[in-house]
Amino acid sequence: MRLILFSFGFKYDDPPKAEMVWDVRFLPNPYWVEELKPQTGLIKEVADYVIESPDGKNFVELLGPLLRLVVEKNKAAGKEELRLAIGCTGGRHRSVAVVEKLKTRFSDLDIELQVSHRDIERDNG
Repeated sequence: MRLILFSFGFKYDDPPKAEMVWDVRFLPNPYWVEELKPQTGLIKEVADYVIESPDGKNFVELLGPLLRLVVEKNKAAGKEELRLAIGCTGGRHRSVAVVEKLKTRFSDLDIELQVSHRDIERDNG
């Protein structure tokens, strides 16, 4: 089975085709922190700002087991691919950080894991 995790920005286009789409615009936004704004969710300081916040920790703790169940049940049912999209406003900070965190959460599963950050290189202004 292949699990594809996407990050994207709602302001640029519809979410990518996916079985599940999660909106993380409620998480703290590094865009409003001057030194974090030009960075992306791939940078530790940006990811920590999002994921280590109380809401970020809570979201990942709740979402992780749910997605693990979905992946395992789809795999058991013989599904070959599962696409999960995580979106924020611009697709550079919050959604990227969450996708990267989920990637580490699923690294122990016996599946092919792909990650794509659709809007990470878009203008951050």
